Amino acid sequence: MSTTRLHTLLLGVALVAGVPPAALGASAAAPGSAIDLFNGRDLAGWEGDTNGYRAVDGVLVCTPQGRRLYTSREYSDFELIFEFKLSPGANNGLGIRAPRQGNPAYAGMELQILDNHAERYETLKPWQYHGSIYGCVAAERGHLNEPGEWNRQRVICIGDHVKVALNGHVIVDAWLDKIEPADGKSHPELKRTTGHIVVCGHGSRVEFRNLELRDFSMSPPFPASPADSTPPPGFEALFNGKDLTGWKGLVKNPKARAQMTPAELAAAQAQADERMRTHWSVADGQLVFDGKGQNLCTRKLYGDFECYIDWKIPPHADSGVYLRGTPQVQIWDPTNENQWKHGADQGSGALWNNRKAGNRPLVKPTSRSASGTPSSFA
Repeated sequence: MSTTRLHTLLLGVALVAGVPPAALGASAAAPGSAIDLFNGRDLAGWEGDTNGYRAVDGVLVCTPQGRRLYTSREYSDFELIFEFKLSPGANNGLGIRAPRQGNPAYAGMELQILDNHAERYETLKPWQYHGSIYGCVAAERGHLNEPGEWNRQRVICIGDHVKVALNGHVIVDAWLDKIEPADGKSHPELKRTTGHIVVCGHGSRVEFRNLELRDFSMSPPFPASPADSTPPPGFEALFNGKDLTGWKGLVKNPKARAQMTPAELAAAQAQADERMRTHWSVADGQLVFDGKGQNLCTRKLYGDFECYIDWKIPPHADSGVYLRGTPQVQIWDPTNENQWKHGADQGSGALWNNRKAGNRPLVKPTSRSASGTPSSFA
């Protein structure tokens, strides 16, 4: 998984603000770069029960006396890949987004690390077996190697989406805003957005190695500056503030484009580009839409990315930004009574076309305040 960092002005229904030039300093390191959580030699970068763990020949060993070992740093959005080896009947856990206080299973999230093959665990609840979000989501079983063999696990935690893959098989794919705890207990911090990664010893010997994390935390916000289209360090400018270089008219939708012959697509693209030049323009370093034409899109295709956008809309405006074709990041005027009837109370930032889960913004409008003020989202 890799991420591109983008910075642009928004395609609004009217004017949009300029590209901010603020420097991000050390935080501008490329997102998704690998971080070794364990150096193989000692417990540098870890805190907590350091007496219950050992670094032996490149392996992090949780002894039977080991309890909770925390990363010194906190993480929010990340991908964690590691290998582990269980002793017979072993029981452990992986806390994610957990605070230093309290039980990670309730103060954050704990993914079970457990010998599913042990006879002593035959009567456990489904949400207690390996890979499960303890007390909340049961993992798919059948992919864990025998005790004494190495396993490879991948944990992706992005926003309210948690995915766990074991030895190449997805065993958990959960959206936190859809979870109803299976154990009937309160998990008040299940939706924490940041915290430590924790190795949770439960009286068994478990070995870990090759703990590699890729940090996808959002870059810190920076102020807008309409006078300068220079992107911050680590970002690529999508709009140069001068012309429509890098942009083209949007031809229908992905499904319709895929059904076109090369000749049909070329002709349709020429027409879309002509509409773009008629209705989209650049004024004072801002990308301007007259409200009468159709969408425009980047000429370059992007996979995983981080994008900062500044935008401004007039009263009653309705706009948005489509990501990889769909879903659309909604941009709405909260003063528009008609839009409130159709869901504008979700607020700008809602993933309007994302029907599976995770489509609501974290911050919603609390009133129909005046529009027209430059805003930003990432």
